[in-house]
Amino acid sequence: MNIEIKKSIKPVNYKFAINLLEKRVHNLALNNGKELIWFLEHNSIFTAGTNYKEKEIIDKSIKIFKTNRGGKITWHGPGQIICYMVINLNKRKKDIRKFILAIEKSVINTLDELNIKSFNDRENIGIWINHNNEIKKVAAIGIRVKKWIAFHGFSINYSNNLEEYKKIVPCGINNRGIININKIKKVSKRKILKILKKNLLINLDY
Repeated sequence: MNIEIKKSIKPVNYKFAINLLEKRVHNLALNNGKELIWFLEHNSIFTAGTNYKEKEIIDKSIKIFKTNRGGKITWHGPGQIICYMVINLNKRKKDIRKFILAIEKSVINTLDELNIKSFNDRENIGIWINHNNEIKKVAAIGIRVKKWIAFHGFSINYSNNLEEYKKIVPCGINNRGIININKIKKVSKRKILKILKKNLLINLDY
């Protein structure tokens, strides 16, 4: 696999990141350039996917950045691991569900190696944890596919401020909570990224 692994230390502007992804998609469609896995953080921002509804904005004073990924409204910000990807499904199976399963498996396997039990849900996309008998989301996934090139990606809540999610109906799901890894176990971000990178490279090799 010819995948570039990119890590940004400082928070990356959301619009800049999406423009970079779009450019990489365009280049890959022309058989120019490498696939991409990009780990980063954003400053605080609420983003809306193509399926969001206005009623999912609880705090009407917040600004919403509309994007072309799938899914609904979510929040990104400090303490959250973002993984953006540009992956050519023309070189794999042209199966979006299989690609999403590869992402889900990578996150679940990573958490498993940290002794944190998690699971996916066919009805509610993302990765979930049963914490004190409550089902809570720890990772969100939002993908777009253009010319069988998949981009955008997923986020894992690591040490972020969970209060921000009270301003929206996260991913359109109002009967389940949100959690981050730090609420369960203290583990370094560096360790999470190392394990996550390994699992992504394994699971995307199909």
